[in-house]
Amino acid sequence: MDRRLSIDGKRFEDTWESCKSVKVRKAQHSPHPPNDHPQPPTLPTLLHPTLLLPYSTLPLHLHPPSTIDSSEHTSDDPLKRRFESYGSAASLFIKMGAYRGGPSTFAIIGLASKPLHIYGHPWFKCQWLSNSNRSTSVESYKMLPDWGYGRIYTVVVVNCTFPTNPNHDNTGGKLFLHAYYSNSTQHYEKFVALEEKPNTYNESLYRPPYKYEYLYCGSSLYGTLSAARVREWMAYHAWFFGPNSHFVFHDAGGVGPEVREVLEPWVRSGRATIQDIRDQDRFDGYYYNQFLVVNDCLHRYKHAANWTFFFDVDEYIYLPDGNTLEGVLGEFSDYTQFTIEQNPMSAKLCLNDSSEDYKTHWGFEKLLFRETRYGIWRDRKYAIQAKNAYATGVHMSENVIGKTLHQTETRIRYYHYHNSISVTGEVCRAFVPISAMEGVTFHDKLPFVYDNKMKKLGETVKRFEEETIGKGDAGRYKQLN
Repeated sequence: MDRRLSIDGKRFEDTWESCKSVKVRKAQHSPHPPNDHPQPPTLPTLLHPTLLLPYSTLPLHLHPPSTIDSSEHTSDDPLKRRFESYGSAASLFIKMGAYRGGPSTFAIIGLASKPLHIYGHPWFKCQWLSNSNRSTSVESYKMLPDWGYGRIYTVVVVNCTFPTNPNHDNTGGKLFLHAYYSNSTQHYEKFVALEEKPNTYNESLYRPPYKYEYLYCGSSLYGTLSAARVREWMAYHAWFFGPNSHFVFHDAGGVGPEVREVLEPWVRSGRATIQDIRDQDRFDGYYYNQFLVVNDCLHRYKHAANWTFFFDVDEYIYLPDGNTLEGVLGEFSDYTQFTIEQNPMSAKLCLNDSSEDYKTHWGFEKLLFRETRYGIWRDRKYAIQAKNAYATGVHMSENVIGKTLHQTETRIRYYHYHNSISVTGEVCRAFVPISAMEGVTFHDKLPFVYDNKMKKLGETVKRFEEETIGKGDAGRYKQLN
C-alpha cells in the first residue's frame, strides 16, 4: 500500500513548471482568529510567544523564485540595503492523512515547519462544503505531539469539531483545511483534506462493536532488518493477541524482499497490512517521522479495535504469572491507556551449551539474559483505547480523555531485545558458561541474570505458526535462523 504525503494539497510529483504557473492568491478575508484558540484536554504547551517569520519563509508559490527587478528597488542612498528572497525552506503543511473520528469530528495529520510553529503563530480553520453547496466553518485546534523532537518539520494534528454532523443528510461533501501562516488573514492555503461520497457515511462504524479486539500500530521500519527476527516476532504476537487482531507495519525502507516474504503469508490471510511510507524521507522529521506515523495510524484505525498497542519489532509483550490478556485488559477497562514496563534483555549473550543446536533456535529461545540494574529510567510502551485519544506519542499519549495507569508490572510486561532486529546473522555473539544460570553474570560491565520465561513459549509459537500459515510457508523460513 503506497502512502504518499501531499504538500499543500499537492503530490510530490508536481513539476517545477506547475509551481511557476501558480499565481499569488488575492488576499482572502475571513474573521480574524480569536486570541484564545480552543485547546484539547491536557494539550502540552509547546509554543513560544509570537514572533512572525519574514516573508522569505513563505512557500514557493506565494513568491516564485525569479530575479527581482532592480529598477523597482533603486535608491540614491548607498547605505540602503536590499534583502532578496529565493525559494522556500519548508512547507506550511504536508498532509499524510485525514480521517473522520466520529459524527462531528475529523483529524488531519501532517508535518509543518517547526520554526514557524515555535516562533510564529500559524492556525487552521476547517470548512465543510456539502454537495448541495451548504457550507459550515469552524476554527480548529492543533496539537504538536512530538514532544519538541521535531527537526526541520514537526508533527501537527489538526482537530476539526463541528457543532453537529456536517454530512447529516449523507449527501456527501468535502472537508477543506484553511492553513494560515500567521495571525494575519492575508496569506493562507486552502485544500481538500477529505471527501465523502454520497451515502457512504455509516455512523455504526464509530461505535462498538469494533472489527478487531486488538490492533498493533508499528513505528517506521528502516535500515537492514533481520527477516528471521521479524518472522519470529510476527508469529509470536499473532499467537499472543489471537485471531481477532490486526497488525499495521510502516515500511520506511526496512521491508526488503526477505522481510516482505516472511510477512506476506500474514498479509494474505488478512492478519497484517504493510503501508509504504518511503516518501517520508523527503521531509526532515524526527527518527524517520515516527511521531507522524503513529499519529496517522491512531486516527486511521481509531474505531477499528478496542485496544491499540504501540511497541517495536524488537519487543515482545508478555503476561507473567498465568495472566490472560482478556483478564488483564478487563481490569484496565476504566483507563484510557496503560503503560508497560520492560524487561531489558541482552541481544548477544547466550549460554555455552554444547547440547543445544542454536541454529534451529529462535532468537527469544536463546537470548536468555536479563539486565538487572535498578533505579534507572527505562522507556515504557503502551496500549490505548484510541476512541478517547486526540493525538499520541511513541511511549504514551498526553492528549487523551480519561485516566492513565502506570502500575502494571505484575500484570503485563515486555521483553526488549534492543537492536537484535538489525542483526542479520547469528545473534549469539558472546557466550557464558552453564554456571551463569545461577547468580549474577557481568558482561560489558552490566549485571545479567538468567531468564528463560520466553524460551518456554517457543515450541507453542512454532506449532501455532505452522498450523496458521501452513507447513509450506513456515518450512521455507527455517534456513533464516
